[in-house]
Amino acid sequence: QVQLVESGGGLVQAGGSLRLSCAASGRSFSSYFMGWFRQAPGKEREFVAGITWSGITYYADSVKGRFTMSRDNAKNTVYLQMTSLKPEDTAVYYCARRFTQTTIINRPIDYDYWGQGTQVTVSS
Repeated sequence: QVQLVESGGGLVQAGGSLRLSCAASGRSFSSYFMGWFRQAPGKEREFVAGITWSGITYYADSVKGRFTMSRDNAKNTVYLQMTSLKPEDTAVYYCARRFTQTTIINRPIDYDYWGQGTQVTVSS
């Protein structure tokens, strides 16, 4: 099975930066579209960013210009560089692998493997 492990979360002041990593153990995910999602208390899980096998990225409007997603297929790792963080960015962040072949990328149901999540807390 594929195991995804997120790291890099923590507590940061508004305006600060964090870099999240998601490493896959075992098999390579180089051919898969990968996504980052987040979930705040009492809210639905929402799409944050996604990246194709070749490095083409997609972002939610709420994070465009502030977050950057990248991947290193040789290391089976994807990253989320977060800058200009806001209190509303506070959430548990998850990486996931998409298994469907549709053109829709922002639905959690279309992803089959998920990491355990890493907490990001932005203080005001």
